[in-house]
Amino acid sequence: MAETAHHTVVIVGAGVAGLTVGNFLRRHDIDCVILERRTRQHVEARQRAGTLDTRGVRLFQEWGLAEVLDAGPTAQVEGGFFLDGQAMPIEVDQEDNESIFIPQQVLVRRLADIYLREGGLIHYEAEVAVDDIPWSSPVVRYRDHTGATVDIRCDYVAGCDGDRGVTRSSIPAGVLTRYSHEFEYSWLSVLAAVPSKTSGMAIHTRGLAGLIPRGTDNSRIYLQCPAGDTIAHWPDERIWDELQARTGQPMERGQILSKEIVALRSVVHDPMHHGRVYLLGDAAHIVPPMSAKGIHLALFDAETFAKAVIAQLRHGDPGPLSAYSDTCLHHVWNYQAFATWITDLMHDAGDPSYKGEFRKQVARAELRRQFESEAANRVFSELTSGIA
Repeated sequence: MAETAHHTVVIVGAGVAGLTVGNFLRRHDIDCVILERRTRQHVEARQRAGTLDTRGVRLFQEWGLAEVLDAGPTAQVEGGFFLDGQAMPIEVDQEDNESIFIPQQVLVRRLADIYLREGGLIHYEAEVAVDDIPWSSPVVRYRDHTGATVDIRCDYVAGCDGDRGVTRSSIPAGVLTRYSHEFEYSWLSVLAAVPSKTSGMAIHTRGLAGLIPRGTDNSRIYLQCPAGDTIAHWPDERIWDELQARTGQPMERGQILSKEIVALRSVVHDPMHHGRVYLLGDAAHIVPPMSAKGIHLALFDAETFAKAVIAQLRHGDPGPLSAYSDTCLHHVWNYQAFATWITDLMHDAGDPSYKGEFRKQVARAELRRQFESEAANRVFSELTSGIA
């Protein structure tokens, strides 16, 4: 027979979104528990993009979580854009640029440490199911690593368990509308045990390339490749040859630690809640990695949800919870527009085999305008900083 428990909020998923919600709620003494399918070791070892934009930095500072922002030792590199192997002189408006690089696994570990240190509860290795969604008290059932089953009656469920998580799949068919766009190309994503002296994006007729430090010893490499490509087509030597050709920079070669093909796509689920189940982060939307806005949107959702729960429980105001989906989707679509624009722009400006030479030249003209026009530069800077 299952054990029973009650918590005000059940958070499914112990990634950035879930841990951020948990920390925000704990700061207002709101009872919550986090359930995570994976082990803590697995969650805190996942390599993910590590750019925290200005809005994200300010958010953690405003909520008293500035200690998570210490990026630790980072590689000293020269960065920017490269066009056909030549460095592009770019002056981006720095007035509101407080963005930092912090490996996402480091951010997750620090958020978990703070949450647990302050009395928060996380159940790792929990197989989760969500029931009774339409009712005022949903039930979240989980089985722990010993096989014991617990039924948690709660007031709200925060689904922070990603695109393939159980929370969204527990919502009945036909409730949500899925909007999606598949791009015509993919990325080969590579983690290499080589410190990077260069950081940035390279636009080339052979395709886009990205090179980003991962701490002081590793580098993340991105190479545009055809949709449907496989890693079998990318032996290690080809990766280094292609990266050097696209950046025009000499590359120190070393051990390839991992490689995978990443499909570029955009997804939005509307609405972002059903009954008392709310979707946050990748459970609700996905942006292509070119935009570096996945973590931005997850943090926006987390703060919006936390503030809404606080308004309901501490002030008796149901308005923010009722408006949760509309509030988030207004912001999501703004950054989906940016993500689609920057993804198309950076790829169209390189390999003309997808859109043709005319679109390539138009994209290059549009890219130059971002750095030659003060007005265009300001908008571009606000979007990249996450304050638009």
